[in-house]
Amino acid sequence: MKIDANGMHFSVLDKAVRDARDEKITIDNCVGQRYIASGLSGKKIVVHGTPGNALGAYLNGADIDVYGNVQEATGDTMNGGEIAVFGSAGDATGYAMRGGRIFVRGDVGYRCGIHMKAYEENKPAIVIGGRAGSFLGEYQAGGIIVVLGDSREDKPIIGNFCGTGMHGGEIYLRCESIPSRLPAQVKAERLEGLPEGEAARLVREWCEKFALDSAKYLNGTFYKLTPDSANPYKQMYTAN
Repeated sequence: MKIDANGMHFSVLDKAVRDARDEKITIDNCVGQRYIASGLSGKKIVVHGTPGNALGAYLNGADIDVYGNVQEATGDTMNGGEIAVFGSAGDATGYAMRGGRIFVRGDVGYRCGIHMKAYEENKPAIVIGGRAGSFLGEYQAGGIIVVLGDSREDKPIIGNFCGTGMHGGEIYLRCESIPSRLPAQVKAERLEGLPEGEAARLVREWCEKFALDSAKYLNGTFYKLTPDSANPYKQMYTAN
C-alpha cells in the first residue's frame, strides 16, 4: 500500500496506517506528521521524507525505514521492532526504550537513550553512525548504545554529561581518546577494536542496513562505558 502524505493531517495519516490491511506500507512526501506507527506491530513501513515527533512511540514489533531525517522522541518507550533512519535524528531518540533496535546513519541530538531499561530477553539497542549530543544515556538502566563517530561535523563524538546517573547497561564510543568530563558514576575501559559479542553484532547489522564495510567500524579504538560499582549512582542522594 502507498500513501501520499503531502498536505495530510497527522491524525488522518496515522489512521490510514493503522487501518491498512497490507503488511507493507510506503509513505511518500512525509512532512512533519506526528505519531506515525505508534504502538504498531506486525507491519513494515517505509517513509520518504521527514516524520514528526514520536515516530514509532510504543512500537510493539513493527519495522520502520526512514529515508530522510526524523524529529524528536523517535522510538519513545518502544517495546520491540526496528527503526532505521537513513539520515539524522533529533532529541530524545529512544527515550525509555524497553526493547527493539534503533539504527541511525547520521547524528542524534540531546538526551538519546535516556532511561533505557532491559528485562530478561528484552534488551534495547541504539547504534548511531555519527555523533550524539549532550546527556547521552542519562539514567540508563539497561541496553546498549553504540556511537561510531562517523560524522561530518568537527565536534566531539559526544556532548556533555554522557552517562549521568547511569546505573545499568553499556555505552560504546568509537574514538581515539577518552571523552572529557565523564561523570564520576561511569567507568571507561579502552578497547583496541570491538571484541566479539553483542555490540559487535549490532555494528555488523547497522553496517548491513546502510551498505557499509563493517571492518572500518569494528577495528577502531573504542571506550566502553559502564556504571562504576565503586562509585554508584545512589551515592548522589545518600550519605555514606
